[in-house]
Amino acid sequence: MSAVPLIFSSGWASGINSYAVVLLLGLLGRYAHMSAVPPTLERTDVLAVCAVLFLGQFVVGKIPYVDSVWDVIHTAIRPVMGAAVGALMAGHAHTLPQAAAAAIGGGAALATHLVKTGVRVGVNASPEPVSNIVASLAEDLGVAGMVVLALLHPLAAALIAATLLVVGVILVIMLAKRIRRAWRRRRERRRQRQAGQSSELRIPSAGGHLQDM
Repeated sequence: MSAVPLIFSSGWASGINSYAVVLLLGLLGRYAHMSAVPPTLERTDVLAVCAVLFLGQFVVGKIPYVDSVWDVIHTAIRPVMGAAVGALMAGHAHTLPQAAAAAIGGGAALATHLVKTGVRVGVNASPEPVSNIVASLAEDLGVAGMVVLALLHPLAAALIAATLLVVGVILVIMLAKRIRRAWRRRRERRRQRQAGQSSELRIPSAGGHLQDM
């Protein structure tokens, strides 16, 4: 299929923000008359729903830990949307090409989603919230740039997406130690707080013995 690079790139972007991908594709197809965009994505109801959901993700993505919960919820949603976009881009092809397109789009979306989720967990390990906001904005801009590039230069976009996917996997591996250290520190602080609360419940009595409050 000649649409494979476009399908792969849109799947990569769907793994980060599937609502933005559908919204951008629909708007570009409807108003910029991009012929590669499936007409289904240009429908008003599809654009309206994705716009609302995109705004929700835009806000949630800036909130530490809440973004990770959102990512977990979307583990099933993003790959499915990536597969659906891929199948639509295959057009009125036979069943086998459509299935292959769905597998490419869904597989790319799943791989990118897992990398994104791992990276954001590592970012959340940072004590300050600025890095979380920067990461979220970078994702939004990256998705927008990838969608536009994929429509104009599909092969170049696919090569960049594949490179970024490999880099993301390496980054997650590098962040793994940081994530484990952060969770160990949190568990240690929790144990210390619990130990401090327990000691406060026992005070010395008048006879020098400890008694429970």
